Amino acid sequence: MWRYPVLLLTLTAAATTSRPSIPRAVAAAADSLPGRWDITIRTPRGTAPSWLEIEHSGRDALVGRFVGIVGSARPISRIVAHGDSLHFAIPYQWERGSGDLVVDGRLDGGRLSGRMIFPDSVTADWTATRAPLLHRAAEPAWGAPIHLLHANDLAGWHAVGRQNQWEVKNGVLRSPHSGANIVTDRTVGDFKLHVEFRYPAESNSGVYLRGRYEVQIQDDFGHEPANDRFSGIYGFIEPGDMAARRPNEWQVYDITLIGRRVTVVANGKRVICEQTIPGITGGAIDSNEGEPGPILLQGDHGPVEYRNIILTPAR
Repeated sequence: MWRYPVLLLTLTAAATTSRPSIPRAVAAAADSLPGRWDITIRTPRGTAPSWLEIEHSGRDALVGRFVGIVGSARPISRIVAHGDSLHFAIPYQWERGSGDLVVDGRLDGGRLSGRMIFPDSVTADWTATRAPLLHRAAEPAWGAPIHLLHANDLAGWHAVGRQNQWEVKNGVLRSPHSGANIVTDRTVGDFKLHVEFRYPAESNSGVYLRGRYEVQIQDDFGHEPANDRFSGIYGFIEPGDMAARRPNEWQVYDITLIGRRVTVVANGKRVICEQTIPGITGGAIDSNEGEPGPILLQGDHGPVEYRNIILTPAR
């Protein structure tokens, strides 16, 4: 009657010894590479931001997400890692060209660096630092509200990227056609933002919080919610409801950003409640997430109007 326990012990030992071992180099990569990384890409026209997230999957695989200079977060099905090096390739999104976007990098002294090959075969060097947690020890106290728009001039704002097409008349900031984005001269950390906007059919804009996290503005009346549609944090956070009104109607966002925690009230509906923004979205001004940043309004995707932009900064 003692044979059964002996057999069980024998089978358990066999199963343990036959389990495939994880190579030391793979195990080292699994320990050192995971996390979120703020990337700076060096291009002939200057630096450009990007973002990478690396996660464990199962026994020894690494997967992740990547945000390029433009576009939304896209999945990485497999990151090949060996020691302190990494490699992955993902399909093109909004970049020029039809090849894969290929990334190679190496960890050295707590920083990543390497080279990217873009879908059009252009190459660029890049560096990355671990993204800050942005945890706040206590809820903020709020300062006095600041009206960011003048009645008839662009004081306090400047255009970026292209020649300015924005104009202000009777307190309404207007972009009549696609052109430059516009940002505040003022930078801010944690804040509340009230903003009213209007767009024609099929137009598109966005409000970038600290210049890095886009709250999507788009003609999505009648559509299902999605993370790249009206009131979503572009590519990351889907709103709980589709609150968009019809085009050519004035609409309202009330947004609170504390660290990475964002709340969005769209046309009176709380559609995102204290959700964590993982990282920068495509089109960000930079990847310096630990620093204050401006309010950026997107002007390169069609006509749009804004009014009653009120910022309440944390003290």
